[in-house]
Amino acid sequence: MEERLIDKILDDKNIEQAYKQVYANKGAGGVDGVTVYELKSYLDKNWQDIKEAILSRTYRPQPVQRVEIPKPNGGRRKLGIPTVVDRTIEQAVVQILTPIFEKTFSDYSYGYRPERSCEQAILRTLELMNDGYEWIVDIDLEKFFDTVPQDKLMSYVGRVIHDGDTESLIRKYLKAGVMIKGQYEKTEQGTPQGGNLSPLLSNIMLNELDRELERRGLNFVRYADDCIITVRSEAAANRVIHTVTVFIEKKLGLKVNAEKTQLVRPGKLKYLGFGFFKNSKKRRWEARPHEDSVAKFRAKLKKLCRRSWSVDLTHRIQKLNEVIRGWINYYAITSMKGNMAKTDEHLRTMVRIVIWKQWKVATKREWGLKKLGINKDLARLTAYCGDRYQFVALRTCVSRAISKEILIRRGLVSCVDYYAQRYTLKTN
Repeated sequence: MEERLIDKILDDKNIEQAYKQVYANKGAGGVDGVTVYELKSYLDKNWQDIKEAILSRTYRPQPVQRVEIPKPNGGRRKLGIPTVVDRTIEQAVVQILTPIFEKTFSDYSYGYRPERSCEQAILRTLELMNDGYEWIVDIDLEKFFDTVPQDKLMSYVGRVIHDGDTESLIRKYLKAGVMIKGQYEKTEQGTPQGGNLSPLLSNIMLNELDRELERRGLNFVRYADDCIITVRSEAAANRVIHTVTVFIEKKLGLKVNAEKTQLVRPGKLKYLGFGFFKNSKKRRWEARPHEDSVAKFRAKLKKLCRRSWSVDLTHRIQKLNEVIRGWINYYAITSMKGNMAKTDEHLRTMVRIVIWKQWKVATKREWGLKKLGINKDLARLTAYCGDRYQFVALRTCVSRAISKEILIRRGLVSCVDYYAQRYTLKTN
């Protein structure tokens, strides 16, 4: 007799793997207050009871803890934090169901899938643009995670897995509810953004859109709920906007944001944080970080260099390096050498100002400059410039003393050098 899906999900090895993943991801605890550091001992004591409750369909997931984080456009994104126990169970479900659903997913869906990435989505977008598909329909789904019709979603799940116990467990997570400022609210629609199951469920739901676009012979790229469709003419694009909107709203029961859904040319498109430009020499479209993404990156660096943040230089550099590496790794396939050079220059100025402030008094500043190779007279003259930070960092010997090489030896990652290294790896 073939092993049931629910038994595979609750298998000890699968649960152990799920626990390790949840522990590695860290994150805050849920409404019950249990942390990831307490999870192992909690499972050791309670797992058999939890397992029996799941098998008898009497298990009740805890409500998720609602938190809201600011969005770049000024709105608020609602996130749901499940308890660490429920995160473990959800992760166990994902580990078993992902290989099953992967066989059904489109080749042009790139978000939250094994061996797929944002980078691949951008490369596919460039391929379409350079094949002449230069009219782009940018679909915006309004509050997608909050508005998914649960019955329709579960029908798509059941169509593939045919396992009542597993379907019952998934539905219970959809119906678990949320705690908002201590008050319980039902969740009659949507799938809470932040749970381990949510990415898989979103792909199951939107796979129906993918298949419809493929049936119509349309070229598209989808990363989670970010979907663009590329066509060759403005007339075709206008038809697509209308017909695809009708399909999404009538057949899938989702809402298209009419204000944000738009028809754009490649040069005006912002997709997954990337912008696009025509290389006049190569006569090809290429990608680069969108100007909004660059501004956000520089704002993060500036925040980490604020003089009011009283931490030692080693810790500050560590945090700067984390942001630099993460951002450049994400955009490494793009053309951004000039951007990185400007960012590098500004970053070194901000770090020099931090160091100048930390030296505090003229005697310490003179000592520091002399230690870095500045002659006694110039060091003394500069040391008594006071707290005119921008002037000191940009127009005195400080920029020569605290040079790029000195900062690199101190541990600061150079944006230009790290980008050159990552770009070479990505493009070879």
